[in-house]
Amino acid sequence: MPEEEHHGIRVHLDRLLAERGMTLTELSAQVGITVVNLSVLKNDRAKAIRFSTLSRICEVLRCQPGDLMTHGPADADRAEG
Repeated sequence: MPEEEHHGIRVHLDRLLAERGMTLTELSAQVGITVVNLSVLKNDRAKAIRFSTLSRICEVLRCQPGDLMTHGPADADRAEG
């Protein structure tokens, strides 16, 4: 089995949801994607995200993509993972 690819993208969905007093379930309903798919994104296990999904998340959370995601050294993911 190939080693999981580490990309250095960190998703800050937990922080944004907490700041807005919103649950993952509420976000799921408003964005129109499953809680499972949002959970994959929230837990930094997503390999990709559609721009339309990213745009909708940003609309609902009233944020910019850079508020939702940041990039850092990929090695940091391995150390934390």
